[in-house]
Amino acid sequence: MKAMIFAAGMGTRLKPLTDNTPKALIPVGGKPMLEHIILKLKTAGFDELVINIHHEGQQILDFLAANENFGVRIHISDERDYLLDTGGGIKKAFSFLEGNEPFLVHNVDIFSNVDLQKLYHTHAETNPLATLLVSKRKTSRYLLFNKENKLCGWRNHETGEVKSYYPDFDPSLYDEYAFGGIHVLSPQIFEWMEEWTGKFSIINFYLSICAKTNIYAYPSQDLRLLDIGKPEALEKAEQWLKE
Repeated sequence: MKAMIFAAGMGTRLKPLTDNTPKALIPVGGKPMLEHIILKLKTAGFDELVINIHHEGQQILDFLAANENFGVRIHISDERDYLLDTGGGIKKAFSFLEGNEPFLVHNVDIFSNVDLQKLYHTHAETNPLATLLVSKRKTSRYLLFNKENKLCGWRNHETGEVKSYYPDFDPSLYDEYAFGGIHVLSPQIFEWMEEWTGKFSIINFYLSICAKTNIYAYPSQDLRLLDIGKPEALEKAEQWLKE
């Protein structure tokens, strides 16, 4: 099974820790974030990974080499010349992710208790274009899904902005979920990306096509998820690992 880890971010929220260190190598419980995610994916049965790099990318290459890729086949999608955001990053990794089987995408700064194998197999059985891990956690920006858990729009409660390609869209009629930074995509996604070039957000991409194809929520009532891309969350992650 294939998976991609987003490890190319600048880690702006973690400055000054990330001034000279890539976010992916910031330690949590004595191990870099990237190591935690690689081992979680390996345990779940993912044996071929793609990792994108940008800020201080050579440090990530050296880290992987020193650990012999943790016994997993790893490809590098090099974005050191130009950071492509989430959608552009996936498209650039096309040569590694193409084929007949779905692939999972995982942010390097997300800790969760989700069963990745179950998420992957749920997607494979239902066969939508994408399956997004979501939950009811509190945030300012929500993805909006209908009663069949199909993506229909997006809403920012702080600004009041609403995005949807459905006519006469009323956000109050839809279920609000926070995206968990983990999703499974069918390889047909690349056909939908043909007209998209350069840097673009995967969420904006999903919103632009969701009225024409199936992008589903994978809601988890018992999901425990922590975004460790900010300093205060690092302490919480340390405590989580102790527990």
